[in-house]
Amino acid sequence: MALLTILEYPDARLKRIAAPVTEFTPAIKKLVDDMAHTMYEAPGIGLAATQVDVHKRVIVIDTSEAKNDLKVFINPEIIVADGEIVGEEGCLSVPEYYESVRRAAHVVVRAHDVTGKSFELEATELLAVCIQHEMDHLKGIVFVEHLSQLKQIRIKNKMKKRHREAERV
Repeated sequence: MALLTILEYPDARLKRIAAPVTEFTPAIKKLVDDMAHTMYEAPGIGLAATQVDVHKRVIVIDTSEAKNDLKVFINPEIIVADGEIVGEEGCLSVPEYYESVRRAAHVVVRAHDVTGKSFELEATELLAVCIQHEMDHLKGIVFVEHLSQLKQIRIKNKMKKRHREAERV
């Protein structure tokens, strides 16, 4: 398994819309394995292919404490979303920033697994939020875009400064 590079906000590649997966090949399986490895190493609880500069509709999530419950969603679509939850979110593409975001508290998602088999999953609370967060990435949306303009500008400027400082090293 390879450790992939996670793009950081405001990298323009994070704005690209992911294309559907049309063939469930060994390359997709390798992508999923590499994404899972990268997510666990980061460490995070979710990762979208867009975040590693692969613009395919693939996400991996593991919200378990033991990090032993990997969920893979290929070509996910939310078919039910209801209720409301506001919680603090962070993102591997926006390290060190956490803000409150409003999401649906309950979702039902339809997707494919790594073999191409279709399934539906009902999710609440943290898992529901994580699914919505990662699916936003597939649409070119980073969680900070759910915040006020002022907060977006502040975070973008801090991230740009962080990148400039990293380049000097």
